[in-house]
Amino acid sequence: MFADYRRDYLMTEAQQWAELALQIKNWAAELGFAQCAVSEPDLTLASERLQQWLQARHHGSMEWMQERAELRSHPEKLLPGTLRVISVRMDYLADNSMLAVLKSDDKAYISRYALGRDYHKLIRKRLAQLADKIRAAIDAMPLDASQPELIQRPFVDSAPVMEKPIAEQAGLGWIGKNTLLINSEAGSWFFLGELFTSAPLPVDSSDQTDQCGNCRACLTTCPTDAFTAPYQLDARRCIAYQTIENRGSIPVELRGALGNRVFGCDDCQIFCPWNRQPAQTQQADFAPRHQLQDSQLAELFMWSEQQWLERTAGSPIRRIGYRGWLRNLSVGLGNWSDAAAAIKVLQSRADIDDQLVREHIDWALQTQRQRLDDQP
Repeated sequence: MFADYRRDYLMTEAQQWAELALQIKNWAAELGFAQCAVSEPDLTLASERLQQWLQARHHGSMEWMQERAELRSHPEKLLPGTLRVISVRMDYLADNSMLAVLKSDDKAYISRYALGRDYHKLIRKRLAQLADKIRAAIDAMPLDASQPELIQRPFVDSAPVMEKPIAEQAGLGWIGKNTLLINSEAGSWFFLGELFTSAPLPVDSSDQTDQCGNCRACLTTCPTDAFTAPYQLDARRCIAYQTIENRGSIPVELRGALGNRVFGCDDCQIFCPWNRQPAQTQQADFAPRHQLQDSQLAELFMWSEQQWLERTAGSPIRRIGYRGWLRNLSVGLGNWSDAAAAIKVLQSRADIDDQLVREHIDWALQTQRQRLDDQP
């Protein structure tokens, strides 16, 4: 009889956790997340692939990826007590002018994720609100007194978390040949966030199996041939790495391929068939600011440091600093098809004495003068 009572009690408790899991998804939707799912991630295979990638030095100068690889592979070591990971997705695409800007080489292409306000604070705040709701609900549940104290912590692309493999196991999508998470209904223009928790929530099953098939669109359209093979990216050749993570000189052999991409690159998303009808953001904070979705290279190059600081306040663009901004724009001006106009703009910034920036300005001037000489 006691066994029957105990079994009924456990079933009731399990049902409570299942009900809470459903409620968490409702709360996540109310907080602006497009999708929410729970996993108990097994990162064994993902960790092996990470080690192979690091050993090949495909991470370039991002040494922090190697230094914290152990924590990245074991969520329970990053936050002791972790049993589950709640993964969320938030769509960010607010502008569809990507191709038009890329084709207009007098304009500056800025990765679409960086056009609005910085996503880190916004998503972390929403995850913290979700965590508060979960804590309040668990406090009200008639659980066994031996239930350990709830442990929770939100993460948004700022800690050693394998967000894509974790989200894949939760069912938010599959990791495509472009190494990005792709969702069959939403495409790939979205941010990911995680809430590590000690709550023993039921795990969601994934129906998002790899659907890339024989497609090679992302591999063949990459301007710098950064993909060494399907599902393998050499960051050292990636434009996003060169324009954001690289703090030094951009390799000369890659500068021409950068075109007008001055902060990041979206080509492997733009040409992905799963992004033909991408989900649009519902978040006003992700809307483009200061017309950065359609600005002239020359105009941005003329911004003073004070103007840059004012117009990039609260933006992911702040990551590269004013120096990186001018470096990248110099390359963009060096690739502008109007050589005479580009030379005039480049020469107008004789006030710049930073050695790194001047190197890229000199390259751009030499490139454009050669273009003029080659004209019939």
